[in-house]
Amino acid sequence: MTKKGSIFKTISSYFGHHPTGILAWLWVTCMPFIGSAIFAVNYDFLSKYSLSQAIDFLVYVIIGALLMGLALLPTTLIALASGFYFGWVSLPFLILGYSLASVIGYGIGKLINTDLSEKVFKKNPKFKAEVEARKEKEGSLVFFVRISPVVPFAISNFLFASLKVSIAKVLIYGIPGMLTRTVIAFSLGVAASSYLAAKESLNTPLQWAIGLGLLIVGVWGIYGYVKKSKRPQ
Repeated sequence: MTKKGSIFKTISSYFGHHPTGILAWLWVTCMPFIGSAIFAVNYDFLSKYSLSQAIDFLVYVIIGALLMGLALLPTTLIALASGFYFGWVSLPFLILGYSLASVIGYGIGKLINTDLSEKVFKKNPKFKAEVEARKEKEGSLVFFVRISPVVPFAISNFLFASLKVSIAKVLIYGIPGMLTRTVIAFSLGVAASSYLAAKESLNTPLQWAIGLGLLIVGVWGIYGYVKKSKRPQ
């Protein structure tokens, strides 16, 4: 029988021998907050730019993908700023940027945590069996993790890579999961009279209610996924 806490001991031991892994997880956890603080005092530089030519959209997608994929800025903040400064024309390209950012973040997570799951599975065969029993339902996990407002985009990329969820499922189920929060933040930016007003609109009672609703949906979906995985196959 697997002892309680053994998984965490294995992970701790792994990171003890892979300090870059610790640094990477700290980066994806902390850097979006630091990036947000920097952007908060420098946001107006975006007023100098517009999306009018093909090269503008290409640059927008690449920069957005790098900012999100490298966890330099939160996805919601980028959606809000894109809506305010560039309008609805940028929404499809924002979604494309999300897709590329998912690939970037997932790729980095897979590279850095290359054998984390193997070490955990080797010492915890029961946990391995439970994870493999969920393989066919990984899509629902991706969807509900993405829709939840409490699991940051960058952290979820590392999580999916560590669990060896295929990148195809991360894109197919993850992008629809993100769309609700993306469109809400984007539309607030489009409707706002100023960027600061758009940012403040994220803290209205209505937005808190929507966030709570998405949280409930996300928790319900993840709980249902875990609960089903425990049933005899």
